[in-house]
Amino acid sequence: MASNGPQETFAAPTVLAAMLTMRSGDNEKKKVAVDYLGRFQKSKDAWTTTISILQNSTEAEAQLFAATTLKGKITYDLVTQISEADLPALRSQILLLLKKYAPGPKPVRVQLCVCLAILAIQMQSWKDVLPTVVSTLGNDVASHACILDFLRVLPEEVTEGRKITLSEEDLAQRTTELLADNAEQVVQLLVNYAQSSPAAATNPQLFDCISSWLREVPVSVIVNSPLMNAVMHGVADDKSLIAAADCLGIICRETKDVDDNLATIQTLLPRVLELRPRIQTLVDEEDTEGFKAITKVFADAGESWVLIIARQPQHFSPLVESLLECCARDKEREVIGYTFSFWYELKQYLTLDHYMEARVQLVDVYAKLVDIMLKQLEYPSSDNPNDLDLFDGDREQEEKFREFRHHMGDTLKDSCEVMGVAACLTKVHDAIKLWQGKHGSQATPTSVPQWQSLEAPLFAMRAMGRMVESHDSSVLPQIFPLLVQIPISNEKLRFAAIMVFGRYTEWTAAHPEFLEPQFQYIVSSFQTDSQEILRAAAQAFMYFCVDCKQLLGSQVIQLQTFYDQILDKLPVSSKEEITEGVAYVVGVQKTEDLYSLLKLYCDPLVQRLMVKANTATENKAKLDLADHINLITFFAQHVVPYIPSGTENPAVKYWQEVFPVLSTILDNFISFVPICERVCRSWRFMVISYRTAITPLLGPLANKLAEGFAQSKQGCFLWATSAILREFSEDREQVDEGITENIYVFFEAQATSVLRIMSDLPPIDLPDVIEDFYRLLIDALLYYPAKLIPSPLFTPIFQAAISSLALEKQEPVSAALHYLRDLLTYGGTNPAGSGTDLGPAGQQLRQIVKQLLLTQGEALVKQTLAGMMITFPRDCFADGSGVLLGMFELLPAETAQWVDRTVRMLPQGTITPAEADRLLVKIKEKLQGSDAANTRQIRVILQDFTNTYRRRYVAPRDGLGQLEATRFHFAG
Repeated sequence: MASNGPQETFAAPTVLAAMLTMRSGDNEKKKVAVDYLGRFQKSKDAWTTTISILQNSTEAEAQLFAATTLKGKITYDLVTQISEADLPALRSQILLLLKKYAPGPKPVRVQLCVCLAILAIQMQSWKDVLPTVVSTLGNDVASHACILDFLRVLPEEVTEGRKITLSEEDLAQRTTELLADNAEQVVQLLVNYAQSSPAAATNPQLFDCISSWLREVPVSVIVNSPLMNAVMHGVADDKSLIAAADCLGIICRETKDVDDNLATIQTLLPRVLELRPRIQTLVDEEDTEGFKAITKVFADAGESWVLIIARQPQHFSPLVESLLECCARDKEREVIGYTFSFWYELKQYLTLDHYMEARVQLVDVYAKLVDIMLKQLEYPSSDNPNDLDLFDGDREQEEKFREFRHHMGDTLKDSCEVMGVAACLTKVHDAIKLWQGKHGSQATPTSVPQWQSLEAPLFAMRAMGRMVESHDSSVLPQIFPLLVQIPISNEKLRFAAIMVFGRYTEWTAAHPEFLEPQFQYIVSSFQTDSQEILRAAAQAFMYFCVDCKQLLGSQVIQLQTFYDQILDKLPVSSKEEITEGVAYVVGVQKTEDLYSLLKLYCDPLVQRLMVKANTATENKAKLDLADHINLITFFAQHVVPYIPSGTENPAVKYWQEVFPVLSTILDNFISFVPICERVCRSWRFMVISYRTAITPLLGPLANKLAEGFAQSKQGCFLWATSAILREFSEDREQVDEGITENIYVFFEAQATSVLRIMSDLPPIDLPDVIEDFYRLLIDALLYYPAKLIPSPLFTPIFQAAISSLALEKQEPVSAALHYLRDLLTYGGTNPAGSGTDLGPAGQQLRQIVKQLLLTQGEALVKQTLAGMMITFPRDCFADGSGVLLGMFELLPAETAQWVDRTVRMLPQGTITPAEADRLLVKIKEKLQGSDAANTRQIRVILQDFTNTYRRRYVAPRDGLGQLEATRFHFAG
């Protein structure tokens, strides 16, 4: 590559000085140093400089930096900067460095092992990798550590997809040569090492090595070799327990295809059960890490063998009992979480009719598990019954405990499915009665003794709520009268009771005799000052209103009084919840009462809105105003009466009165995005809820959306526009043709405004607008294809979509790709809106689309391929390949040519001409003949190619070159 001026040099002292600068506090100097080191890492000098630093530097940080840089050079620059003739010399240098760093530092040694592994993968002429490494490094103790590190990282580097510059075929061959062909030799090496000394037999590195090679070596070979004894001895030795237990767990996981590993499992089972006595020992010694390691082994074995446990529950019951013992002895709640997945997987089988016999045999295990969990769910105890800070101010520990309880709640649900809901609820009932019998009489208005043992079954009952059928009457009628007596003086108990009531509202709706005391308990809870109780009460209130709305209908007037009094006291999320709740209750009232009820509930909200709007000068007040607009929107969402066509809708009548207020607020706060979004959201729901009944508001609403977008350039106005486009499209019944025409004219005006903005600003400044614009266009194409496709805007919209594909943000790219995929279908005989009969116009639309693709298709192919190889977020790959498939279906020969030209534009050194030729040969093979399945296989070919390219290369260091997106310009 040509260079202007002298070539920059990178001597070791200068590089080390730049590295030292990185430690300083001077940000300007650090920035210069970062830029310098970045250029250094890309340069050819980096090869000799890093090796020089590794040979001469005595500072560990410099050594590690050099080793990491060398790893990057071998990964990304080996093919482009080192000739094949120089590879043996590089290999010799790394082997010498490995010998030097065999004693340590370990991080440098490991990085050098990774360097050698990546070199071995790419240096295809090197066939005797293992013998060379072993013989070169020697036979002393330090060299053994080095060899073990290399053996450990080699399978990881080969199989875990580092960016290697080999084709898929070459990589597959190299994988066979390095792993499969060496597996037997590696096992023998490890056996010899394990038998070489007692220290070697319990070296954690040995077990890490076995773990790494288990993917390549049949598990039966390890289990039936002397290495199995080494693993078991390692588990028995404190210094190697963690690594050996991890290795044993991986061995168990490798046997999860139980039918293929029956003999191996029968050999492994007694070896795993040998560990059971260690559970008690490790608990007594308070060895938490050891206890975790042993529990993980049992859990891995249980999860892997769960199918055969369900088939032979008696034979495997000692393993299940071992897991239960781990749970029971876990006083600090450190290990029980490792077993949750096992209980879930076992439940999945036991609840099938085929395994009913196993379910009967194991139901007692789940019953014991519920007893254990009811105890584990308890908050820590305290000498002071009023002390609610049970974690000594450690909020992290408290949050961890809460999260743990929710995971345990999932396992309680699993137990419910095995035991039956009634049996689980009976245990909850018994626990509540036990507390009442022991401590109920000692509870006072200010103190509740041993409240933890009452709160735990309440939490368990809440967790089981989803499992209870609304018609169930077995235990709940005995429990709910007890719950409304829960002392309200204890915040934790009150919170738990409220959450239970909120979870069982569907059951309460089917048993209305229990509604009133529960609802009163919730309503009275709003008098507290506790924010946590308020939030819980608001959530429960909403669930009661949603599920019991018919039962609460008679209280709609009283509810408004309560709602109006309590609203300003609540946090934002709770305001929204109780508002949504009362909106549901209003929504089921008689149609003739709805207008007056909307005025009763919403007029005070509108009054608050105007007061807030008049005083909102600071951002905080403006955000509060935006949140308040949301409250009005809930009524538009949920108060949706059925009104015959031609009859005035009472809800629309009311919203016509509110519309000027929202319009004025929008005008006054047009530069404040959250308010724009909330107003648009409110209007959008009005259109969605009332559909064509919103016609009286249509004119002023369209005007405000057009004005709002022109002034603010915010995508939310396009989002609201799409709702109008859908509801008043040509295929909707009872829509006047003149209105439909006006709506389309309104859409084109919006589209023109967007295109002007996209012409003025780069896509990176408009991600939200682009997303909302192309979501709007998907609707326009679906509902108005005969108007949009012949439109003068059709081509610039397409060009703008191609420009948008250069973004690296998922949402706008996905929206543009979805639009493009839909558009391509109109070039064929099965358009995306195939429910609409396009009639004779269909042929004309196909011609327009194909003509567009003939002139603009190469740009689309180029940008889509560049995205799939370099810039697209992962979730956009499928849509990208869908666009390319659509192009091949419509213009196969031209698209193949465009793909060829695009691939040849890739940055030099990232793909060989042979690889490009191979891709094109595969594509042309699939294009021969008329089988549509062959064309669809091109999509797979391109996905494989782009995935391989992406795996091998990061984004080009010097930009995308010829693949850079063309800037969109609009002259309309």
